[in-house]
Amino acid sequence: MTAINYKEFKNYLKKSDKDGFAPVYLIFGEELLYKTVFEELLDELIPVSTRGLNYEAVDGADEKINEALQRINTYSLLPGTKVVAICDTQIFYSKLNEKALIEKAKKEYNNDSIQKAANYLLSLLGLLNLSFDDISKTNRGKALKLDLDRSAGEEWFDKTIDYCMASGLTPSNGEDKGKLLQQAIEKGFPKDNHLIITADMVDKRKGLYKAINKYGMVIDCSVPKGERRADRMAQEKVLYENMETVLTKNKKRMDKAAIAAMFEMTGFNLRSFLNNLEKLISYVGERNRITIDDVKFVLKRTKTDPIFELTNAISDRNLEKAIFFLNSLLPQLDHPLQLFAAITNQVRKLLLIKGFVESRHGRAWHAGIRFDQFQRAVMPAIKEYDNDLLSRLEDWESKPAADLLVAQNPNNPYPVYQMFLKSEKFTTNELIEELKRLSEADLRLKSTGGDPKIILEKEIFHICGGLNR
Repeated sequence: MTAINYKEFKNYLKKSDKDGFAPVYLIFGEELLYKTVFEELLDELIPVSTRGLNYEAVDGADEKINEALQRINTYSLLPGTKVVAICDTQIFYSKLNEKALIEKAKKEYNNDSIQKAANYLLSLLGLLNLSFDDISKTNRGKALKLDLDRSAGEEWFDKTIDYCMASGLTPSNGEDKGKLLQQAIEKGFPKDNHLIITADMVDKRKGLYKAINKYGMVIDCSVPKGERRADRMAQEKVLYENMETVLTKNKKRMDKAAIAAMFEMTGFNLRSFLNNLEKLISYVGERNRITIDDVKFVLKRTKTDPIFELTNAISDRNLEKAIFFLNSLLPQLDHPLQLFAAITNQVRKLLLIKGFVESRHGRAWHAGIRFDQFQRAVMPAIKEYDNDLLSRLEDWESKPAADLLVAQNPNNPYPVYQMFLKSEKFTTNELIEELKRLSEADLRLKSTGGDPKIILEKEIFHICGGLNR
């Protein structure tokens, strides 16, 4: 049939009353969105009052797929529509989801949901055909081929594996189950029987996904997770739409400043955002207006900040912002060395730009240049400069290193332009001196076990507030 976005779902339901419903549905993406769509679809297929014996839900674990297929291929005891749901399945995961699975496992562990954390790790091991022996502390780094030196070796990973082993849980590969389910969908189900599958992530290259898209309906409830402006706008739109629904239902309204403060405190976490909104509604009681003072009094900041917020603040020499993001990021990270690496990398990027500006290629650049002029005059010179560098590295039989280039992605010039603007806040000597200081600070942290927060604060103060400004 086709695939639609969750925003098109209401119109689809209206048409389905006339055209009939699909035999199989896949609903995936943002958890709260796909669960909402799932409930609305289920209500249309089988109202709560008549759900009784005609609706059966099965856990999405691989070993439950056979059970779901037996049920969907069995006629209902009562006449009419029958629905079988495979909920929160991981059968669509692929090796492309390795990093996401590790992140989700750690998040669930931190939320005291070790069973869910175990499910994600087991799915990862199954995809990679790894055993528990393969991910012992001595083999882990090579077996997983992920940047786990600062995460997987931590307590959360080991305790989750211990839980799996103590509970008798073992990795399983869902490929065979996926093929079995695909064949059943292609063959078809008894008349008036419908299968609904929900998932958080899917690999659209899988044959199972393609079969559902051909013979049934795919409803995409995903929301961009990135930090680009377009991604943030999409995230805020989803939060705003859901907020409006809740406020209207409760006959409340919010000041613009209060909405902005909520977005900043929560970030894109739809469940947390709506829980916070319910707290505010409860707090204001009979009052119909929620203010920024209510937000500040009732809520705590739970937003997870990306590391680039810190490095951007440091590049802007904004001490207040830099210290704010440092305090926000330290509790989120497995090891403070990640911040040392990010800050050092940012200083190195600024120094590379200084190298370009001081070269014969850099004559096109001057402070205050507009972006359109930068694109037209400076970017071609940057590409030539980077190509010259790559040629020299090849002559020296050195391995070309992308992190030595001024523009690692020349097709996206705006971030390069922004870095050039930031570089104007520093001199070359300042940046060279700071690289030396960061190297010494990194060594002190590793050798003396000093307080990472104090060491990082000292370097940030030096960059933002010192350096002969």
